Amino acid sequence: MSHHNAIGRRAIATLVLSLGALISTSVLAQVSDPGVRKTSADGGTPPYISGLSADDLAYYQDGLSRFNTVEEVSGAPEGNNGLGPRFNSSSCFSCHSQPFAGGSSPPINPLFDIISAAGGANQMPWFIARNGPVREARFVKSNGAPDGGVHDLFVISGRADAGSCSLAQPSFLPAGNPLTGQGGNSNVVFRIPTPIFGAGLIEAIPDAAILANLAANSATKQRFGVAGHPNSVQGGTVNRSANDGTITRFGWKAQNKSLLMFAGEAYNVEMGISNDLFPQERDETPNCQGGIAAPNDSANISTTADPVSSVLSDIEAFAIFMRMLAPPQPAAPTPSTQHGSAVFANVGCPLCHTPALTTGTATMRNRGRSRIPSAAISGKQVPLYSDLLVHHMGSGLADGITQGAAGPDEFRTAPLWGLGQRAFFLHDGRTSNLVSAIQAHASPGSEASQIVSNFAALSAQDQQDLINFLRSL
Repeated sequence: MSHHNAIGRRAIATLVLSLGALISTSVLAQVSDPGVRKTSADGGTPPYISGLSADDLAYYQDGLSRFNTVEEVSGAPEGNNGLGPRFNSSSCFSCHSQPFAGGSSPPINPLFDIISAAGGANQMPWFIARNGPVREARFVKSNGAPDGGVHDLFVISGRADAGSCSLAQPSFLPAGNPLTGQGGNSNVVFRIPTPIFGAGLIEAIPDAAILANLAANSATKQRFGVAGHPNSVQGGTVNRSANDGTITRFGWKAQNKSLLMFAGEAYNVEMGISNDLFPQERDETPNCQGGIAAPNDSANISTTADPVSSVLSDIEAFAIFMRMLAPPQPAAPTPSTQHGSAVFANVGCPLCHTPALTTGTATMRNRGRSRIPSAAISGKQVPLYSDLLVHHMGSGLADGITQGAAGPDEFRTAPLWGLGQRAFFLHDGRTSNLVSAIQAHASPGSEASQIVSNFAALSAQDQQDLINFLRSL
């Protein structure tokens, strides 16, 4: 009898799980993503943080101008030389333009205007769709060994400003679904641009605040299966930067320490422009350098009276611009979004998506040797909805890439501020639907599976209010 009872109990449990799945699917069918939130500021000049001085604003405007500049290989009268030999795009703005400069990938893909610029002879890779996100491609392996690096989509061959340079684009075949990026070459994985609004505030959060938040609510986190750690291992303790032991925090796997490093890497990797942080060319084919010595971008020693534009390198100007960008502004609350905020907390989302951290005492930039703390970024609450840690996201989202101590299925908790105005979600932009993005957080090995299960068990109205709350951010 006990044997038959055990079989019966297992059968009943299986039936309950199946019914639960059917109920959850039925409920989810009633829930919809309202889509990208529009505002009157869309497409305009990006706002800067409050409390900036007149000098700060001059640096901000200079950085914005350079951020919007379209780079060329050689011969540009503005001096914006050095594009390529391999590149993903020709300006910062093209990838970070939704809803204005500093954001993420726009809904209409700008790369279709870039592949043939100046007579270029590039073919569009299969995973770039006109209504899909800007994507960079990384190879999991090369020649049988771990790779993980970016393989640029385009080459300068054929461009009027590239001389006799002749390079072949990499092969990304076989093809899959252009919009989702799924189903093609399993050795090729993708990343979409991360928004950089409020980045100066994120940079100013002390390591101690991140570690204190990691230690908070430990019993609840353990019950929900949430762990997380900063990215990269030092001395067998927490994971930190391999350079100086401090916590890295920018990029999909929190692989970059600072905004200057973030800017320098992107300039070299995405546009092929070497700089003071990355002084060697990624492709040193001799006749493909446009006659520009490396590093292409560096600080200028000048006798002019304008230090803003004549002394700073581009990557320094980019970093200053990013530090001064204002954080995203949420929509005015409604009864639905207010209730959705409470539901967000109840299901356990804040265990990773921490609503706010606080900056320390920090300088915006060095004003001589005085190192005056900046009132604009010191002691500010940062409503980023992220713990800036990396978490296991399971087999469903794993990209097979290791960066620092962020392993093949680990990613930084994406900040949710500004989520309402993003067109694409998840690290590879596979969906533009928030409901699908939430569901993708659950897979074998994911720290978020229990929280997604909690979400699935909600009523349709509770789920809709939570989605509406997210779109209000």
